[in-house]
Amino acid sequence: MLRRKIFLGILAIVLLSMVFAPSISQAAYRFSSFKGRPPIHQFGGVSDKPSGMTPDQIKQVYNLPKTGGQGTIAIIGAYDDPTIEQDLNTFNSQFSLPACTTANNCFEKHKIGKPKADSGWAMETSLDVEWSHAIAPQAKILLVEATTPSGNNLLKAIDYARERSDVVAISMSWGGAEFSDETTLDSHFTSLNNKITFFASSGDDGAGASWPAAAPEVVAVGGTHVIFNKDGSFKSETAWSGSGGGVSAYEAEPAHQIAYAIVKANGHRAIPDVSYDADPSSGFSIYRSVKNSSKGWYVVGGTSAGAPQWAAIKALGLSADNDKFYTDKASDKNGSYFRDVMSGSNGSCGYYCKARKHYDYVTGLGSPLTVTF
Repeated sequence: MLRRKIFLGILAIVLLSMVFAPSISQAAYRFSSFKGRPPIHQFGGVSDKPSGMTPDQIKQVYNLPKTGGQGTIAIIGAYDDPTIEQDLNTFNSQFSLPACTTANNCFEKHKIGKPKADSGWAMETSLDVEWSHAIAPQAKILLVEATTPSGNNLLKAIDYARERSDVVAISMSWGGAEFSDETTLDSHFTSLNNKITFFASSGDDGAGASWPAAAPEVVAVGGTHVIFNKDGSFKSETAWSGSGGGVSAYEAEPAHQIAYAIVKANGHRAIPDVSYDADPSSGFSIYRSVKNSSKGWYVVGGTSAGAPQWAAIKALGLSADNDKFYTDKASDKNGSYFRDVMSGSNGSCGYYCKARKHYDYVTGLGSPLTVTF
């Protein structure tokens, strides 16, 4: 019996280390070494017609309105996408969405320094810009391009966006491993007027915490897999195996999570907060024509799809943030706010890797069913 207890105790420590503590090899890893990576995955090849999820389909899945949006959604990316405005126009024409251009004051691109073009990040930019506009077509889109995906350059882009009085949501569809000095950067995810909500992808490598999703004031967006009936109608939603999640090694548990009483958080920041479709096999149609890539339509997925669309939800209802999310989920009417994703997993770390009722470390509080929280 004693040996069994010792064995179970050791096993528990090992499992916790998968979602809690940094590895020994990360001991010297600090912010100066951070480099953002967009968690995006291509499903299939390029096509001359869209074959992935359409705006009308995802709005049916999540009970979102066909139109609406206020303020400005800021998209934080790296490098330059020189064709993004014309690609957005192609996307809008295909799905009968309102035009969003520099000329009509709907679209704005701001470069930090002189970023070079990069076809890989351009795919992420297409996803973020096209789908944030699809969800909130009356909101303005501000694309802020960092010179490179280094931590310092990405923070410069974030700081520019958070100091704008018109911005209501900031989307960060990128991330990387946590680092020991990350808590000193938490103030970058606040705004003077307190009206901006920050959204970040939780990662696509399964169990494990990432930054900036781990920052306490950021809404960390996990991933799900959406299943449709043969007639194209929504059937069900499960956890996606790639969804990042776990417990931060460095960030303390924020007040809204303490009040909700998340099980096994043990005083640390739990990730993610919410979820959204991320499986590439139920992915999103995007259009890309940047140089050095095949011009046409792609199907993509990853938790990077959820961050800009949750940011658009903020622009629709102007109320989406973590304080409200956890209050609503704890209420008697929680089913009117979130779809509770209760099946699926993102690894083999026991409790921390399984979707379940209420909060879980794979899909958080669940997926959206409203724009008003």
